[in-house]
Amino acid sequence: MTPGSLAHVSPGDLSSAVIGAVRDAVADGDITVSVPDTVHIQATATGDYATPLPLRLAEAAGRPAPEVAALLAQRLAKRPEIGEARATGPGFLTITLGTPLLKRIDENYGLAEVPMGPTWPVRPMTFENTGFRVRFAYARASGVQRHAADLGIPEGPATTVATTDPREHRLTGLLADFPGRAEQAARQDDPRPLARHLELIADAYHDVHEQCPALPKGDEPAGDRHIARLGLARAVRIVLGNGLRMLGETPDDRL
Repeated sequence: MTPGSLAHVSPGDLSSAVIGAVRDAVADGDITVSVPDTVHIQATATGDYATPLPLRLAEAAGRPAPEVAALLAQRLAKRPEIGEARATGPGFLTITLGTPLLKRIDENYGLAEVPMGPTWPVRPMTFENTGFRVRFAYARASGVQRHAADLGIPEGPATTVATTDPREHRLTGLLADFPGRAEQAARQDDPRPLARHLELIADAYHDVHEQCPALPKGDEPAGDRHIARLGLARAVRIVLGNGLRMLGETPDDRL
């Protein structure tokens, strides 16, 4: 991994990093366990990543899972792409990347060699068609950015997701998990995991768009919350656009 790739760390990269940390801990005599071939990495609602691996290793290591998690976290924290690694809960290993989620989401975010195939029908152009929901979510997110520009509202800095609503947290977690689902589709030579994930992102964004508006209403002034939500809309536009293109579609921003 080169310094220029640090903004595009994928769940697969993190899985390899965790396996490397276990291997090094075993080689140094810190723990005695079998080094796993794969590690499940799950995105969290804050845009971080977590794995329950220490819970699996604890019995063989003869140490409490939180201790195993802390040991691995100490090793991972030395890597340049990791902002913070820590033990959480009953023994989860939680990883915060050095680059915040919204800053990681650029035009190359989550791109993978996914097989193209039939996705969703074009019609009906109603919410009963899951494909329409995905395509319309992309158009909605694009429209929010256009209208914000017309109103002179600046886009928030691509650093953190300054949101508190649980619907926004759900959307954030789905965006963080997007590269993992693209990797899964490529690994299995099956576009369906990616297509399904786009449906989840679209449905989550429709809820956010309607219940947590990024644009002020009437004479309401634009505040920090609106600016943060504009950053979230930008991320949705990029992710859905990348996903649709990987599936062989050309996104329409004025659906």
